[in-house]
Amino acid sequence: MKLRTWGLAVLATVSCTGASIEPTSSAPRDLSSGTHVILLGTGTPDANPETSGPATAVVVDGWAYIVDAGTGVVRRAAEAAARYEVEGLDAARLREVFLTHLHSDHTIGLPDLIHTSWVAEREVPLALFGPDGTVDMAQHLTAAWGADIENRLTGAQPSTADGWRVEAVDIDPGVIFEDARVRVTAFAVPHTGWAEAYGYRFDTADRSIVISGDTAPTEAIVEFCDGCDVLVHEVYSARTFRGRPGPWQLYHAQAHTSAVELAKIATRARPGILVLHHQLTWGATADEVLAEVRAAGYEGRLVYGRDLEAY
Repeated sequence: MKLRTWGLAVLATVSCTGASIEPTSSAPRDLSSGTHVILLGTGTPDANPETSGPATAVVVDGWAYIVDAGTGVVRRAAEAAARYEVEGLDAARLREVFLTHLHSDHTIGLPDLIHTSWVAEREVPLALFGPDGTVDMAQHLTAAWGADIENRLTGAQPSTADGWRVEAVDIDPGVIFEDARVRVTAFAVPHTGWAEAYGYRFDTADRSIVISGDTAPTEAIVEFCDGCDVLVHEVYSARTFRGRPGPWQLYHAQAHTSAVELAKIATRARPGILVLHHQLTWGATADEVLAEVRAAGYEGRLVYGRDLEAY
């Protein structure tokens, strides 16, 4: 696996290795120690004004690891930083990002992560991990903002020398990142026509977190959760799915997981808590989607995730 630092041109190529908690959606609390999941965005490609694009923060002892970069990711992170007293979610401290796949709703906030964090005086490059094509995306995004970068580096505005750079990795399944706080394992999931799409498992000193990414039903979730503390999984309403046009039904059946299918998977995966996100409801209410999961036999702890909730 190769690590590439992209700027206005390629700069370097070096080797690289890569107890359940109730949601706290209202009263702020200090999440600066231990391991927590914060939903920065639970949305889909639909322009729902109540949800930001898909993005999740795994916070370990105050340091934030970001999974996916949907619309509004940096501002949601700043809001979460203030609400939960997590300095690691401040824009200048956003450092490690993991992409599940390259659909636009999961990557459209990536320029925001690169450039807003730099303007906020991030001093080091953004470390970016994702499926094949991630390195190319980083290169093109940096080139697209070349005039901005040149202006900020050579003009009167103070700027850090390296904060605009991106160190991007096209990953393979397995352990892709490890530091003193966390070990991150990528596992393949099926998502429509993508050759590569991934879920992630985060293992820390006190908890294990699994994030599904966008996926059709897969045994990989059962294998990699296997009693994990938190499973953050996408879902769609099986009831309202039946009212979708035929071509959309064909697509969603190949790309996503229904409430009924998820109930069966989660029952076997045995998470401490199952958090629904990236919810495709097509008019169903949150309570109705939860009821679908229950009716299909899931008896574990279950919540319908909302932006800025923490677990």
